[in-house]
Amino acid sequence: MTQPTSPAMNRRRLFAGVGTVGAVAAVAAVAPRVVAPQPPVAAAVRQPPARGGGYTVSEHVQRYYQTTRV
Repeated sequence: MTQPTSPAMNRRRLFAGVGTVGAVAAVAAVAPRVVAPQPPVAAAVRQPPARGGGYTVSEHVQRYYQTTRV
């Protein structure tokens, strides 16, 4: 035969469950995230021009020109 549970016991169980959920949420918020490493992306190799030269205006060159503007 089971005894009926008292309201105090139900409240204790409720607060224990809420406390446990809160603790798990706090740990999950602080824990570091695991990110799978991405494979390195190979840069596209450009062939030099057939008649020499080879100067191209790249992103690096454009950034340099922007820094020299007055």
